[in-house]
Amino acid sequence: MKNKKISMYLIIILIILIILFVGFLIYKNTINKNKILEYIPEEEITDEQLRETIITLYFMNMDTGELMAEARKIDVKELLDNPYKKIIELLIEGPKSERLLKLIPENTKLNNAEIINNIVYLDFSSEFINEQYLGEEQEKKIINSIINTLTELNEVNGIFITINGEKNLEFPDNCINFDNIFTREK
Repeated sequence: MKNKKISMYLIIILIILIILFVGFLIYKNTINKNKILEYIPEEEITDEQLRETIITLYFMNMDTGELMAEARKIDVKELLDNPYKKIIELLIEGPKSERLLKLIPENTKLNNAEIINNIVYLDFSSEFINEQYLGEEQEKKIINSIINTLTELNEVNGIFITINGEKNLEFPDNCINFDNIFTREK
């Protein structure tokens, strides 16, 4: 009887110790999860590096003929005044990669770019459409290059194009008219 009591007390003490140990492990694990781990870079980040951001521009891949993204690192200060205009001007300049081709016609200028209700209104010079008999497929690539580039920005849902302030114009071969808002194809 006495041995049974001692065995019973030892079992109770053992159970209490196990419960305390498990509780300690849970407590320690919870504290470690709530800690904010600080990232310490291997080298100091310069002010210039802090100002850089990556934008995505879409050009045509010369091998496949499909649109392909090109990442470009630029200074954030360049985007402060009118980011939509700056991004389209970079698209007009063309790609850095030799495997990609620019789609916007030579000598095209962007007169203005502004956003209203998540639509970017782009006003191009007449070079955008002058003497461009490219066919519907190539013209769609030009439009999609612009749309895909601008809709990389969260606030942009579509674009509306005018030529020298005039609405409802089109490419000379009448394949694509600029009377509607263009949105990104899914």
